[in-house]
Amino acid sequence: MTPEAKNELTHYLNAIQIVMVNTTLPANIGSAARAMHTMGLSKLIVVDPKLPIDNNSEAYAAGGIDILTQAKICPTLDEAIKDCQLVFAASSRSRHLPRPVVNPSQAAALIADFIDHQPCENLPNIAILFGREDRGLTNDELAAADYHIQIDANPDYPVLNVASAVQVIASFVFTYLQSHVTNKAADKLQNESAPAMIQTVLRQHWDEPAITQAQLQQLTTSITKLMVTRHLADPEHLRSLPSRLSRLGSRLQLDQKEYQLLSALIAKLLKEAL
Repeated sequence: MTPEAKNELTHYLNAIQIVMVNTTLPANIGSAARAMHTMGLSKLIVVDPKLPIDNNSEAYAAGGIDILTQAKICPTLDEAIKDCQLVFAASSRSRHLPRPVVNPSQAAALIADFIDHQPCENLPNIAILFGREDRGLTNDELAAADYHIQIDANPDYPVLNVASAVQVIASFVFTYLQSHVTNKAADKLQNESAPAMIQTVLRQHWDEPAITQAQLQQLTTSITKLMVTRHLADPEHLRSLPSRLSRLGSRLQLDQKEYQLLSALIAKLLKEAL
């Protein structure tokens, strides 16, 4: 791999954050850091760990010590992913109101495509969530994701240790992105030697960055409030309305301008209703 391709691969990998939620064993955090290091990932967020990162974590981290020392500790998942524009959640089971389910290779392809369609000067924040050792992620935590990742495994026992799950998914992501960068370089060389063609702009190529999870949550809350104000929803019996609105927002993949337009419209309607 050329130095240019290696730098571009690092650019892709730097967009990805591994988020471990409510981990019980410090050793698993260390093992996850080691798995990340072997696959070129460097950003680790630990949400409300039951025990802090300690010497045991460092012993299991091996070459990933720097990842541990730079790890961000957050009290809540909302805080951890508030600036993220694309979120995946590792899950071995289907849940109520599931998000689209992808395998690790498909998730890697989605990550590459998402980064490619952002404005060149913007590096997006992409999170991959991993749950507790004994019961994974809760329904509410899974609902925060745009996609669920399921690893093909023995159907009689498809549950991996959390650090092993990080290793498997990170390996697929690294392999795909490495191939993606190499193919892009080859395509560029081929295009440079081909006759010049008229450049076209596709709609899915955003001219503005995608919205963050915090903005999506704010929009969901505003729409819910508007529906309650307009007597389209019962505030005492919202049921799955917020989750459905959040899922709808994930499918739409709004950018910043679209978010501003919708926010202004909702604010105007709310003001008129009061």
